[in-house]
Amino acid sequence: MTVALLSLPWVALILFAVLRIRLPPELSETEGEDSASPPQVSIIVPARNEEENIQACLTSLVASTYPAKEIIVVDDESQDRTAEKVRKLASEADFPGQVRLLRGRPLPPGWLGKPWACQQGARQARGDLLLFTDADTVHGRHLLARAVQELRREEAHALTLVGRQIMGTFWERLLQPQFFALLAFRFPRTERAKPPRAWRHAIANGQYLLFTRETYEALGGHRAVKEEVVEDMRMAQLLVRGGWRLVVRRSEAFATRMYRSLSGLVDGWSKNLATAALQTTPAWFHPVALPFFFLVGVVLWLLPPVTLAAGLLGDAGSLALSWGAVTTGLGVLFWGSASWVMGASPLYGLFYPLASLMLAFIYVRSWLWGGGVRWKGRGYQLPEAVRRNLEEPQEGTGPGPVGKSGSSPSPGKGGP
Repeated sequence: MTVALLSLPWVALILFAVLRIRLPPELSETEGEDSASPPQVSIIVPARNEEENIQACLTSLVASTYPAKEIIVVDDESQDRTAEKVRKLASEADFPGQVRLLRGRPLPPGWLGKPWACQQGARQARGDLLLFTDADTVHGRHLLARAVQELRREEAHALTLVGRQIMGTFWERLLQPQFFALLAFRFPRTERAKPPRAWRHAIANGQYLLFTRETYEALGGHRAVKEEVVEDMRMAQLLVRGGWRLVVRRSEAFATRMYRSLSGLVDGWSKNLATAALQTTPAWFHPVALPFFFLVGVVLWLLPPVTLAAGLLGDAGSLALSWGAVTTGLGVLFWGSASWVMGASPLYGLFYPLASLMLAFIYVRSWLWGGGVRWKGRGYQLPEAVRRNLEEPQEGTGPGPVGKSGSSPSPGKGGP
């Protein structure tokens, strides 16, 4: 009975996951009637040092069945063959004038690389809709048509997609479920558009973010998130807080391979983890947020296997051994299920103590970086405001949605 009582937090965690976490609704797989004049979509792909990924991304975008599209690749001062590959692809017969290469200008003070590249692409875009998607993504042939249809059917101002994670190495399969499970616990209910009062709980996936042009310009474009390292999360908060309708969907026709190596995983998540933790918690909690989250993770996922190991070595009593065995088993069950949901073998749950140890290392690394970030050969010093949550808006200061009533938002400052 004592072991059962001491194990209740782990049981409660699993019950929360089963009863509370819901995946976003699937994007409809059926296309509606073709419009005589579908809205033009400008697809903007920011790319810095993406020579490994850019061909697969552009090939999938060009193959899209959506008829009214343009593709703008913004080469963000790449130090590899990204621009050369884009030029070569754009000249091939299979790419009939749909791809434009935009050479990005030098990074101005106060901007991070991705927001700056996206802003430059938006300035050149001609579309009624703007799709921002990453260079490490692959798109199904009917994906864009279905996304546009969903945006219009939902009368939404922005739509974001969650897709499959392509995980090619042991470390990807081991670690990616850990990070995405953290996101699921923080944002368990994404099936419905959030009202303005729930803006802290809004999230978007910057790998696929589709806007109406009016919304994007009223928001201020990427200038509104120019110093944000987790710019997609901040963009979602700004949209929802301002009264715009943001819908989240998922689709197996959309896939991303975020990182290809352990070093890429460590660097990529290090730049995001601590900042995202602060951006989604109330300001009063910030002084203790990072150490609190670290201690919770250690107690939940590292203490049980350490206790079990100590018990097996004879350095702990029978109660500690039993408790360590039960809670470690619950951890294996939980993380095995998370791996299965992500498309990896549930056997990876057996290695969860190693994954949790690596996550703790990455978390502490991100925490110690503070406002300093290094990514793709660039170093940034983030202002303190970036690592805080948004201030509570004063009544009437939001731009207001473009809603069913037909009202339009006022133009945002510094639009694209």
